[in-house]
Amino acid sequence: MIWCCRNRLIDLSRPIVMGVLNVTPDSFSDGGRYACADAACDRAAQIVSEGAAIIDVGGESTRPGAERVPAGEQIARVVPVIRRIAATLDIAISIDSSDPAVIRAAVDAGACIANDVSALRVPGARAVCAETGVGVCLMHMKGEPRSMQDSPSYGDVRAEVSAFLLEQRRICIAAGIATESIVFDPGLGFGKSFAHNMTLLKDIPALAALGSALLIGVSRKSFIGTMLGRQVENRLYGGLGLAALAVCQGARIIRAHDVAPTVDAIGAVAAVIQGSTQT
Repeated sequence: MIWCCRNRLIDLSRPIVMGVLNVTPDSFSDGGRYACADAACDRAAQIVSEGAAIIDVGGESTRPGAERVPAGEQIARVVPVIRRIAATLDIAISIDSSDPAVIRAAVDAGACIANDVSALRVPGARAVCAETGVGVCLMHMKGEPRSMQDSPSYGDVRAEVSAFLLEQRRICIAAGIATESIVFDPGLGFGKSFAHNMTLLKDIPALAALGSALLIGVSRKSFIGTMLGRQVENRLYGGLGLAALAVCQGARIIRAHDVAPTVDAIGAVAAVIQGSTQT
């Protein structure tokens, strides 16, 4: 399985890690540690050395309750970092944004993937992605970050998430985005209760069978805290367990803050599943 991402072909025959690089002052997971461009670029080099296949750069927090950040401010945060990463490191770069102006600026700076929590539904986003030929990650989110955790409800969460992803893929293909450029993310923690997240985690095989590669993000999320009674800084081991479970069930991309241990965890799982000691 190959993910076509503009000028890169990303091999998904084995699961890979997308390393998170938040260049925001209000990230829930790193507290703005990489808001400075120099610190962000140092972290990017570390992410590469730890074995990630993709760096996901975000200039707007999507934690529950987060407010929107204007496009100009996002661009000022992410473009200098993306430009420096693209010039110095051989790695695929993803832009974590829903704003078409931000996506275009990031692609012009060297990004080849648009990772959008809104599944490219903001007017103009699909056109930018079709024109530039980037890989896209379509994520399911009920509501928007500022309100998504205000009593989310579903009749059948797996059926509704699946139907949404399939419909958004259909719309994207009609807009000129290549089928092989699309991956899915069920949006764990985005407009879902604890029970909804548990249902989706159990239903990963069905989600992985929808015909597009599946990206799963569990790293440091609040439902791990609910499961284990852990604060955000102590959720690594729970996240590794869920990442391994996801890969066993068919996920191909794991989005993670803690890159090195995640690379090892899913590499070990892949070696057993595929009958190889090569990671």
